[in-house]
Amino acid sequence: MNKKLSKKDLKTWKDFVEGKDKLYNKDTIYKEPKYKKKESTIDLHGFSLDQANRRIEKFIINCYEKKIEKLNIITGKGLRSRVEQNPYQSKDLSILKYSVPEFIKFNSELMRFIKKIEDNVDNKNLGYFTLFLKVKE
Repeated sequence: MNKKLSKKDLKTWKDFVEGKDKLYNKDTIYKEPKYKKKESTIDLHGFSLDQANRRIEKFIINCYEKKIEKLNIITGKGLRSRVEQNPYQSKDLSILKYSVPEFIKFNSELMRFIKKIEDNVDNKNLGYFTLFLKVKE
């Protein structure tokens, strides 16, 4: 490329190089776009009912404090649950897919943080549900 610079461009470049002006660093002011929502996921596979409930309670509170808006909770479909071996156990409520959303809905302390619950209990092919948290002010 053998293009010659114009006198005006040469003067501008010389003024810049010899001047004391600094370039504005755009990288230092980068902010997350407001439309991008933060989300987090927890997998409850292998937990007992009590363990899962304690874990989900801590998880929701922690995410609320960190201003995370969307939570994906993986419970599994309950296909490997051994509830049929115990006649004193409910088939539906012992499976995490059913019991964890119920635990959350009936826990008034947790419901203070939750805007919406999208549970997929009716869909047998899904082993997860989604929570949307209120934004901490």
